[in-house]
Amino acid sequence: MNKDSRIYIAGHKGTAGTALVENLKKRGYENLILKTRQELNLLNQQSVIEFFKNEQPEYVFLAAVLPCGAANVSQRADFIYENTTIQNNIIHQSFKFGVKKLIFFGSGYMYPEKTLNPIKEESMLTDILEYNATSFGVAKISGALMCESYNIQYGTNFITLALNNLYGTRANFDFEKSRVLPALLRKFHLAKLLEEEREGEILKDLKMKSFVEAKKYLANFGISKDCVEIWGTGKVRREFIHSDDLADAAIYVMENVNFSDLYNKDEKIKNTHINIGTGIDYSIAEVTQMVKQNVGFKGKLIFNPNRPDSTMDRLMDCSKIHSLGWRHKIELEDGIKMMYDWYLNKGE
Repeated sequence: MNKDSRIYIAGHKGTAGTALVENLKKRGYENLILKTRQELNLLNQQSVIEFFKNEQPEYVFLAAVLPCGAANVSQRADFIYENTTIQNNIIHQSFKFGVKKLIFFGSGYMYPEKTLNPIKEESMLTDILEYNATSFGVAKISGALMCESYNIQYGTNFITLALNNLYGTRANFDFEKSRVLPALLRKFHLAKLLEEEREGEILKDLKMKSFVEAKKYLANFGISKDCVEIWGTGKVRREFIHSDDLADAAIYVMENVNFSDLYNKDEKIKNTHINIGTGIDYSIAEVTQMVKQNVGFKGKLIFNPNRPDSTMDRLMDCSKIHSLGWRHKIELEDGIKMMYDWYLNKGE
């Protein structure tokens, strides 16, 4: 990938996509192709065909996604339809128009609900998926297998990266749609504002006019001036990766790793995707305490065991990406501080 190569980032407005754009620009890649949803409907096959015909991208980062958040159950159809359609359109047209290399962002939800930690790439398709995330997980598995199958049949160079909980600047902080860390950070931030009676800032953050209604809204999410309630026991363990680390890993793989590096020529070609993570997990209780301290909320932290915990721990086995020469740089405590600094200065 040369500095003047035509590089398309699908999903450049998302958490992963914005980090990719910033990282690529810092490295001197200037010929970036960026299209908003209004400019390019990735669900429309003909629009995607016309885009590839006109733009002729040489390299593609497929980060466009309908993410799996708190609305897992209510959006089952959307998760499987939108994600598979976007993937099918971009991966197939990348093949048809001779894209030199594609990086597809998979997910830890590709792995079974019951599997040994740390989770190896070989665990995919060995058992059933987590119930609430089945539609999302199946969509991501489909994308990973599509990349692998096109490589085998057509000689393409399409690589899938599997990741766990993503966080970082420009994350989605919506309580009902965000991932774990952004949601926790915003909860404690708003609790701190309540604690300090900063009503105007609360209304601005929530985009509401009535402080009475704002307090009722926050109470529905377990947020008050005295305490923050977290669902579950806090014992479930999670691995987190900062968006800047993910972008660094994706660009490293794009520049240095080929499909031929990911399988043994004497064995069946399968599970060629790569886990991207830190190889370090934390309990939700530990993570929540980190966020609370970083934000500076002085009230109580309450775990509600009557509310559901997630059904599984998730820790990636990152030995494959380590053997290929990449390791994460941002530790969780530093990453939380970076995310909160961004939220205070640039977040809405």
